[in-house]
Amino acid sequence: MIKIFNFLLISCFCFFSCGSDDNENKTEEPADPINTFFKNEVPPPSSQSCFAGAYYRKVVSSKDVWLGIGGTVQLPTIVFDEDRKNPNKTGQYLDNPSVYLGGNMGGQETDIGLTWEVIKENGIVSQERKAFRPFMRRTNHISGQEANYMNAPAEDKYYWYPGEIVTISIQIVNDYQIKFIVEGNGKRFETDYDCAGYKRGNMGEFKRVNAIDQVANEGKPAQSTKTKVENGKWSDSYLFRTYNGKVIKAPLHEGRFTDMRCPDPLYFNIQTTADEMKKGGETISINGAGY
Repeated sequence: MIKIFNFLLISCFCFFSCGSDDNENKTEEPADPINTFFKNEVPPPSSQSCFAGAYYRKVVSSKDVWLGIGGTVQLPTIVFDEDRKNPNKTGQYLDNPSVYLGGNMGGQETDIGLTWEVIKENGIVSQERKAFRPFMRRTNHISGQEANYMNAPAEDKYYWYPGEIVTISIQIVNDYQIKFIVEGNGKRFETDYDCAGYKRGNMGEFKRVNAIDQVANEGKPAQSTKTKVENGKWSDSYLFRTYNGKVIKAPLHEGRFTDMRCPDPLYFNIQTTADEMKKGGETISINGAGY
């Protein structure tokens, strides 16, 4: 009888204590999850490896159920290294500025944004690169979808220039398709871009990048240059996510991204304040000769 009583007592104790522990361990929704962290939000890794071939400032999210990324940026000023002219293209350089977004989902990488490009003047394509033009790039996908690169048409309404302010975003609005929008200074470009790896509800990461790309140098060490691409100012940046049945913008604050300065931090001058960082804001300068 005593053994039975002791067994029941222990069982009752375990029932109540275990139930109490379960309640204590339940993750509660923060008071302001949009501006802080969502319940069960995946934290970003502390570091990621650089990919060789360019000078770039990248902030990249964790792999989570994000739907895309966006922000508002003042386009940087450009000073080219006159010793790095492209021998194969008159008037062009071996360094090329870009400001873009992108991601990786389903094993497919994307780069989508603005790159310094040739334009049409009186119906003739310029020899020099003279404006930022929208571009889209994707790698191939296991589904059989092939790699692709394309630009917005060479028209005045799709050219942006250093110092202009643009709002830019990419968002999964349909499964296997990204909506890309860039607008500012009275101009707007919008398109849907097929990407077989991108689907709502899947885990993926998204990025924003300010870069000095280098012609025919992908995967190789960054080439020495005195080119400067400076004062690219993000006033805000954010990640898209579904929350309470609606698509919202979650600020890309410092707790939501991995900080990458490639190939070495010495080439970057990053300026931000505490208030700017809460909104995902910062000013980025890149100098191939270092700071």
